[in-house]
Amino acid sequence: MNRLGLLSGSAIVACIAAAGTSACAQERRTFDIPPGAMGDALHVFAAQSGEQIFFSGALVAGVRSPGLRGRYASADGLNRLLAGSGLTWSRTRPGVFVLVRGVGPQGADLGTEVEEVIVTGSLLRSSGDLASPVVILDRDALDRRGFATVAEALTALPQNYAGAATPIVQTANADPGGSNNVYATGVNLRGLGPTSTLTLVNGRRLAGTGSRGEFADISALPSAAVERVDVLLDGASALYGADAVAGVVNVIMRRSFDGQESRLRVSAAQGGAEDVLVSHLAGRTWSSGAAYLSWEHQDTNGLSSYDRPYTADGDLRPFGGTDRRFIYGTPGNIVTGNAPQFGIRPNASGMAQGAGDFVAGVGNLQSTTLGADLLPAIRRHSGYGRVSQSIGDRLEVTADLRYSRRAHALTGPASVGVFTVNRSNPWFVSPTGAASHSVSYSFLRELGGTRLSGVAESLGATLGLRYEFDNAWSVDAYAAFGREHSDFGVYNRVHSRFLNEALGTIPDDPATPWRAAVDGYFNLFGDGTVNSRAVLDFIGVGYSEAENLSRAGSVNVLAQGPVFRLPGGEVEVAVGALARKETFEARAGVFAATAAFASTTLPGRERSITALFAEARIPLVGPENGRPGLRGLELSLAGRVEDYDDFGTTTNPKVGIVWSPLEGLGVRASWGTSFRAGSLPQIFDAQGAGATTLTRADGSRALALLLIGGNTGLTPETAETFTLGLDYRPRGGPTFSANYFETRFTDRIGRPANENLAIALSDPAFSPFVRFVSPSTNPADLALIESYAGLPGFSTLFPINTYAVVVDTRWVNTGAVDVRGFDLSGRYGMPFQGGELRFDTAASWILDYDTRATPTAPVRAVAGTLGFPVKLRARSGVGWSRGDLRLSAHWSYVDDYRDRLGVRIDAWNTADLQASWSPSAGSLAGLQVNLTVQNLFDADPPFYDAPTGYGFDAGQASLLGRGVALQLIRRW
Repeated sequence: MNRLGLLSGSAIVACIAAAGTSACAQERRTFDIPPGAMGDALHVFAAQSGEQIFFSGALVAGVRSPGLRGRYASADGLNRLLAGSGLTWSRTRPGVFVLVRGVGPQGADLGTEVEEVIVTGSLLRSSGDLASPVVILDRDALDRRGFATVAEALTALPQNYAGAATPIVQTANADPGGSNNVYATGVNLRGLGPTSTLTLVNGRRLAGTGSRGEFADISALPSAAVERVDVLLDGASALYGADAVAGVVNVIMRRSFDGQESRLRVSAAQGGAEDVLVSHLAGRTWSSGAAYLSWEHQDTNGLSSYDRPYTADGDLRPFGGTDRRFIYGTPGNIVTGNAPQFGIRPNASGMAQGAGDFVAGVGNLQSTTLGADLLPAIRRHSGYGRVSQSIGDRLEVTADLRYSRRAHALTGPASVGVFTVNRSNPWFVSPTGAASHSVSYSFLRELGGTRLSGVAESLGATLGLRYEFDNAWSVDAYAAFGREHSDFGVYNRVHSRFLNEALGTIPDDPATPWRAAVDGYFNLFGDGTVNSRAVLDFIGVGYSEAENLSRAGSVNVLAQGPVFRLPGGEVEVAVGALARKETFEARAGVFAATAAFASTTLPGRERSITALFAEARIPLVGPENGRPGLRGLELSLAGRVEDYDDFGTTTNPKVGIVWSPLEGLGVRASWGTSFRAGSLPQIFDAQGAGATTLTRADGSRALALLLIGGNTGLTPETAETFTLGLDYRPRGGPTFSANYFETRFTDRIGRPANENLAIALSDPAFSPFVRFVSPSTNPADLALIESYAGLPGFSTLFPINTYAVVVDTRWVNTGAVDVRGFDLSGRYGMPFQGGELRFDTAASWILDYDTRATPTAPVRAVAGTLGFPVKLRARSGVGWSRGDLRLSAHWSYVDDYRDRLGVRIDAWNTADLQASWSPSAGSLAGLQVNLTVQNLFDADPPFYDAPTGYGFDAGQASLLGRGVALQLIRRW
């Protein structure tokens, strides 16, 4: 772990950009800063000095600045700017100041070096400039964007691809991973998968969430207690171990807080998704320690697919797309295989009673997701507490505890299926005189949609200590525990065995109270209004439930300090060791096809990991031996050896170099290897089966049997990463950062056919995982399907002879990814109309994103293709602040791209506005009011002709439309 500034309150970065070089030479600069609010004065100071400044929003609330005019060295000028405020500064590394509360009168010599810092990207506290790019989102940046939570802010990062591990892609059936059944939010840097981005809290791992416990849920964190978020855009297994392939997200909580802070945020969009967030933070500091407690509550209403025209009914032809409705309707259809032969057209009685009540060759079509919710209703409680205490001058003990409980509820797709009915049912009627028929049918009109609900609980605790020695060495040690527990279920499902009993297809079951001849038969030939409540209650009792429990515990020790001095400065090293244990347990059950509840308990699985790691920072050229063209040159070396008891040992190195040719210009480069171990469910999951409908190469639909399960032969995924960056920060001028990145990812653990179900039957690359069958005509195929009938999850809603293809979606090591691109960012501030005018921009530009689904498959260039990052995402804007007022406007851009058939999906442009008012005097001092309008012009997401019948891509655009949010923050 690396450490950069454990600050009191929420850090605000004046120059938010990829971390880079910035000189700190004490040359005199010209300052012209008018008197006014301290926060505004500090922003102007940062722009005119070219320095980065971290300060707490709470720290400067209500504080006035006398202003600053004249020529001063940065440190002297900052002291004058802070004169009489009770604030002082600390320096964490060259060009970076941190504001802290002063302990005595302000003076010219109050600036000191920070002893404990947290900088993501290094194990060393005094990290200097980093070789890897880091984006910093502080408390003020989060508030300026108008987001309710840290999760929303990270989802909107240009480097993040939101096409996996978010609630909307789960409900829209757009997540190929499909493990997010608790509607959590993960981070998916570079689109390499949420499992390839390591998420930390204060540098410590979280337990995994979802049905496989494989990614961290950032929505479980109380955002009011967050100081800042560091996003390391580089592989870092040499520093942090497994999963740090695409990068690392380190959520840094506030170290201390003195006083109280209350927050209220309300927001709404058209048709629903109203959101209310309330939080309170209370803390106290004393001479040798601090403690605080934060609590947050959020209520979010759901959003129905009925509330958007392009998701309402599955018929996308009015938008230039395809009719995505299927044969499962009410009324139903007589089918052969998956093709409708006759559409049932009930007469005035509400049911078909003769051959005239059928239409040959014309089906009754209906979307299988009709009426389903696209956003769940969420109720969340989150809490975080921290206490720190110094014992003497050398020892500090810290402890923290976090807890979150998130409940979700939503309406899911209604039960559908193909059912056999014969003359034993008194409602049976045939247009051809046949003795039986297969009828496709939807229960939406009679039972409504399925009901999905669940609860996810997250718990984390750490106990740490830090001891300082006389020789500038220190030892940090901590023990951490994390637990993620989830219960979820799907209710109001059709019980297929009870339905067959009510249809008369099977004899009355003595184990049930139903007697069809007495209590009534189910009528498949009606319009959804003719069946009695009693029969509907009998068949609609089906449900499924699951419970997951993921735990992680670790002990970590890290020693660091200087070892010797070179002409360029002190050589510092950090060495450490770790022991970690991970466990995963799961229980699932279903009452939908058997007379009794069928439950499956997977044996608890666990793994133990030990690691040794080290880092060295070697300043070859520094202030004492620098010269023109070579003001600084620093080398960093890191390595980590990890031993897993289930697959063996892996070693990962990392090398970095930082070169400063002249003041304000820095060049950096890094190279390293990373890895990801398969999750415990990916290795040990029981074998099972499922059913879905897929599209053949000729466009027809086929009922597919999906084989699922783990693979004990999995080996780790491996990656090689390289970055090359340039940071230009002249004093008082615009700042600019450019970063080239390349990641080569091999032996990826995946389910190639499952991740490409839309084209699995038509793309030859997936033929090793696909077998076409015809059980109605081929006895061998019939025997094959029957051999899978005993697997958990095998659906009895469809006759065995209607399956047309078997698709193997079990986990395998297969395929590779090679992604290359640039990250760009810039910022410029200037005095304007008595305040400061700021321009900023950030973009992620993908040059190439090449994938190979299997070792024998051809390489596919998928940058700008559905299911992968677009070639360009950008956000640019302008802001103006003066006194107590701050205004900003930003434009966000998502590049156009292609769907799997090569059809263009348009670019998406949105505009956001925010006004912020923070009175610095009077009775309202300490109050902050933020008004945010997102998607000002109410731009619909670009149309996508999705097979699901939802006419948008949840991974690249939001369907909320214009949203308005009002936030009140009061510091007491």
